[in-house]
Amino acid sequence: MSHDSRERLLRDAAERGIRYLQDLDKRTVYPEPDDLQRLEKALASPLPDAPTNSSEVLSFLDDLGSPATVSSAGGRYFGFVTGGALPATVAANWLATAWDQNCFVFAGSPAVALFEETALGWLKDVLELPVSAEGTLVTGATMANFSCLASARGEVLRRAGWDVESRGLSGAPEIKLIVGEEVHASVLKVLGMLGLGRDTVQRVAVDEQGRMRTDALPRFSGPAIVCLQAGNVNSGAFDPAEQIIPLAHEQGAWVHVDGAFGLWASASPALKAQVRDFKAADSWATDAHKWLNVPYDCGVAFVRSPEALHRAMSISGSYLLRGKSRDAIDVTPDSSRRARAVEVWAALKSLGRTGLAELVERNCRQAKWLAEHLAAAGVEVLNEVNLNQVVVCFGNDERSRRVISTLQGSGVCWCGSTTWQGRHAMRISLSSWATTDADVEKTLAAILAARESEYTNSDAEKTERGP
Repeated sequence: MSHDSRERLLRDAAERGIRYLQDLDKRTVYPEPDDLQRLEKALASPLPDAPTNSSEVLSFLDDLGSPATVSSAGGRYFGFVTGGALPATVAANWLATAWDQNCFVFAGSPAVALFEETALGWLKDVLELPVSAEGTLVTGATMANFSCLASARGEVLRRAGWDVESRGLSGAPEIKLIVGEEVHASVLKVLGMLGLGRDTVQRVAVDEQGRMRTDALPRFSGPAIVCLQAGNVNSGAFDPAEQIIPLAHEQGAWVHVDGAFGLWASASPALKAQVRDFKAADSWATDAHKWLNVPYDCGVAFVRSPEALHRAMSISGSYLLRGKSRDAIDVTPDSSRRARAVEVWAALKSLGRTGLAELVERNCRQAKWLAEHLAAAGVEVLNEVNLNQVVVCFGNDERSRRVISTLQGSGVCWCGSTTWQGRHAMRISLSSWATTDADVEKTLAAILAARESEYTNSDAEKTERGP
């Protein structure tokens, strides 16, 4: 491909991307069935024998792929605690993709290594974590939990005289695993990946908001790991870290914090009190593609003891870094890896401390406003709205399912379903910079319209059936 052809292709891609973002408000939040069917049919063809012109490839992607995407970059997508991508991070992503850096060691990309060192330092500042902690950027909270819990596994066994990195788990002392009853599934997945077992955990009873009950915390001895939540995935509630962490440390346990979105409360002067006591833990996992609003994918792991993370992750098998420069391959599960740090740096640089605080506080204010107006309209709100999560139901489980389906089918917004404390409910997660107050007002109207439609249809069905 000539330089001119490449330039035309990339400009075309940029123009198509810009047009896609500009048109988000004109389309349904979830793709129309016809658009999905067109894409599925077009993809149902064998691999071509001959090359295809790059401009034709791009046209296919945009003409058939773009209409079939979920509008999660817009302001009315409230599923799965999905953040949008800030404009500065989209631009940084495009440029970093053009750089095409492999960021596994300093020598592979000195520039990105420097961006990563700065971004991790800024993140520790924003999240109010120990300056001496070691951090790493990974694919998401699952791999962040993996990195942290691998470090925890190695450290608690090392204290018991066992080198798990060298000797493996066969014959190792048993590790007691303590989690809350509403532990996130990603933590259990990680425990399985680490050979510790998903079904070996001791589940601690929780209160009506999903917070671990201190009075139910078991006594234990020997190697142990306690996993806390900073932000319950349904209610947004925080485990009582101020009580549990000292108790766990007294018994020699490693305390890990799964804070995929909740840790970002630290960025807000108005909200940080909820998460302040979690800084006494030993490791922390969060997602930058949630409330920091960088493009997918980007998780962050921090470990208080750099040596523990290095022992667990170093490809050399040593916690000692090679040379004077930090090599990411020694602190991350990845070898080859993309330049996530550029987007994280761009997000923090573009927002600044006050901009990030405003983003977090605005979403929380919007969540509280929405909950209050839903409750005033007779919708049952199940959680205390202390952060960005709202959980609601519409009577019985079957009626809630139908209301959620009607709402999702409307295309105005998209909220997910969940089962929480034995009830089928709708979960509304606000974590995008793109969500305006007008978006929240439209969402309120759409939810109430879906409820009224379901109630009207139900009444009509009863009338048709008769007494």
